[in-house]
Amino acid sequence: MNPHIYNTYVAILKQELVVAVGCTEPIALAYAGAKARQVLGVMPTGCTVLCSGNIVKNVKGVTVPNSGGMKGIDVAVTLGIVGGDADQELAVLENVTDEDINTTRALLSRQFCQCQLIHNVEKLKIVLRVSAGDSYAEIEVKDYHSNISRIEKNGVILYSQEQAEANLISGAPNKSLLNVRDILDFARQLDIADVKEVLQRQIDYNTAISREGLERPYGAEVGRVLQRDFGGTDSPKLRAKAAAAAGSDARMSGCPLPVVINSGSGNQGITATLPVVEYAKTLNAEQDQLYRALALSNLISIHQKKYIGSLSAYCGAVSAACGSGAAICYMMGGDYDEICDTITNTLANIGGMVCDGAKPSCAAKIASAVEAAVMAVHLSRNKKVFQPGEGLVKSNVEDTIASIGRMGREGMKATDIEILSIMLED
Repeated sequence: MNPHIYNTYVAILKQELVVAVGCTEPIALAYAGAKARQVLGVMPTGCTVLCSGNIVKNVKGVTVPNSGGMKGIDVAVTLGIVGGDADQELAVLENVTDEDINTTRALLSRQFCQCQLIHNVEKLKIVLRVSAGDSYAEIEVKDYHSNISRIEKNGVILYSQEQAEANLISGAPNKSLLNVRDILDFARQLDIADVKEVLQRQIDYNTAISREGLERPYGAEVGRVLQRDFGGTDSPKLRAKAAAAAGSDARMSGCPLPVVINSGSGNQGITATLPVVEYAKTLNAEQDQLYRALALSNLISIHQKKYIGSLSAYCGAVSAACGSGAAICYMMGGDYDEICDTITNTLANIGGMVCDGAKPSCAAKIASAVEAAVMAVHLSRNKKVFQPGEGLVKSNVEDTIASIGRMGREGMKATDIEILSIMLED
């Protein structure tokens, strides 16, 4: 395999598979709040936050972790300011105390934080300003959840997007090199030591939050209901659906356990991981084989999301489940063509699932996406695949992925706007 492509894929996995505590949109707000207080140097007396529509959409329905069960933009920002540790980035709320929660409640009662929607900007954008006396600090986050693109204090730009582009983005791994054939070659030739740490952390963290969701009542308890009412633990498909759904059950309802994300999303990280882990048990896959399958799953998911972006009206569980399906097919001995057919079959089936915000029902969407991906595996293993010209299916898998990406990125823009408008009517 080309060494440059190999090293790029290793770098992509290390960049993408990072730890987050809680849903990444409220966590991005908390991170911005914690960073703003750090820059200001004192506890602010007030705060204003401006958010893009997709931030609003994905914060409205989820419980902020370590908040005592509270929801909302103002909660995430205020808790980040009061008790967040900016140095931990997406794990910013990991060490929040009861005293921090009580202080946050008191500030919220005094309308400490003012929130506004901003239109016609990037899908992921936050501008947060804190003030104390005559001093202020302003933080801008855009494009992805931990990307602080501007820091300003008292009229002085301390950090700018131009610096970010020079110092970070230009050094980021080139995702345009991702393609299914090279991803499969990478998985087969992978030196496990190169990514073992990040993949084992993904297994450990995402399995732990799934177990939490299966053992305790969170949200609609999708994972628990699936496990109890649809066949127990005998079926690997059932286990895959229940395990992934349970992780989301817990995460969307405030469980403070950390997860390892994919494409900026904990739900996508969970969905790219747990079905693969569950099928590895049934298939008696060796640990190295599981690592290779997880590398494949994660990269296939990231490959699809590079066309769509971090936030859109397109449900990211589809991309992640598609990655899981490809990895399950690989562990079953599927070749390149069967893996491509698994991807095509998944996308042809549920490629239009909409994202109507982060909330407990994400667990059900994840279960549906995993169901579709497993069916796609069995279709491909039986030499059945949807054909070019049927919907958005093209003559090869790369063009199919690109066509679905175009639909999610461009075609669903109006859908995204309308979803937000409907959600804000309440």
